[in-house]
Amino acid sequence: MARVRYGARTEAEIAAARTASSRLSSIWSTGVVAVWESDPDAIAAVLPPRSNPTGRPLVRVSISKVDLAGYPLGAGSFAVAAAHDRIEGWCPLVMPMTHERALIGGREVFGESKKLGEVTVERDGLVVRAALARHGIAFVEVRGAVSGDLPLPEPVRKTDFYFKFLPAVDGWGFDAEPVLVHCLRNERVRKLERIIGDVVLRESMYDPVADLPVQRLVEVTLGEKTTGRRGRVVERVSAQALLPYIHQRYDDPRQILDGPPEGSV
Repeated sequence: MARVRYGARTEAEIAAARTASSRLSSIWSTGVVAVWESDPDAIAAVLPPRSNPTGRPLVRVSISKVDLAGYPLGAGSFAVAAAHDRIEGWCPLVMPMTHERALIGGREVFGESKKLGEVTVERDGLVVRAALARHGIAFVEVRGAVSGDLPLPEPVRKTDFYFKFLPAVDGWGFDAEPVLVHCLRNERVRKLERIIGDVVLRESMYDPVADLPVQRLVEVTLGEKTTGRRGRVVERVSAQALLPYIHQRYDDPRQILDGPPEGSV
């Protein structure tokens, strides 16, 4: 009988998949990163429980093209500075990805706030444009011109905070206690350039990043980097406290209720 492909994988195949996953840190990306100071009250409002504002109200957007064999991946992240206990890091609000594979892995394993979207990184001479778009709206656009090279930073470890959960089958709450995940990223940079430009935030009901305006632009850079990551669950989170924030994960909060849209049969 021919092999039934939905059947169980062998131990060797499972081991091979795990080994392949461990090589992801050697993949390089080219992207734009913009950091700015925003409204501290707005940042405090978007942070779920157990994540707190830092001493500086920073927002960071990262827009990258990733060198994956066979097909390019566009990857983005819009995050606010946050702290958990004494650890400072970033709490991503939306992470557009151009491929379902990247979206599913990040959401199911780490609890990342990934959604399918369009990611643009373009360079024409010194002119650079990068954007994140969904539903036909480029809700973040970074544009400017390269003004020179920057010193390469030393390898650094960064922390992202994610909330991993599964909406309940009966449509209310969660099937199990949500968990707070620390995703530790070891980042190396091989090229870094300064960009003189600006950040445009456009109104979108699906990705309302315009609520976190650019009050003072801190820096915009174009760089090539590679990042290895590992995650760990640090604590359980109150379901009742997290419930008011889970709409951040969905375009339509009713998606968690397992009900059809209004007007459907």
